[in-house]
Amino acid sequence: DMAIQGIDRVRRNLRVAVDNIAGGVSERAVYEVLSQGAAMAQTMTPIDTSTLVNSQTAPQITVGPNGVEGSVGYTAAYAAAVHEAPGTLAGQPRDENDPSRGDYWDPNAEPEFLTKGFDQIIPAIPAILRRTYRV
Repeated sequence: DMAIQGIDRVRRNLRVAVDNIAGGVSERAVYEVLSQGAAMAQTMTPIDTSTLVNSQTAPQITVGPNGVEGSVGYTAAYAAAVHEAPGTLAGQPRDENDPSRGDYWDPNAEPEFLTKGFDQIIPAIPAILRRTYRV
């Protein structure tokens, strides 16, 4: 399943980046990283009716035996399918008989928008953590 693989890759990347910078990662630091990645993902989320983009969840933070963990995602039932869509119709107009419909994906939309959103912020994670910890 590509969605799982992409998300696992993001988890691995973030875990490595966070582990390298700060041993004891606070909930606030994890929340900040998730917020930044989610905000970047929003700029790449395909918009048709806005259901998908508006279904993004706030970062969820848990503290368990493995330390602080967090997640962010989308609650729309089709979120995973859109995330894994190739985006080949991006920018193509919808049915010309329906003037209420725009293009399939808006110009900034990207396939794998959640994965790519987090990929984009990986270089910024050290600065996010420095800000959070005031190091």
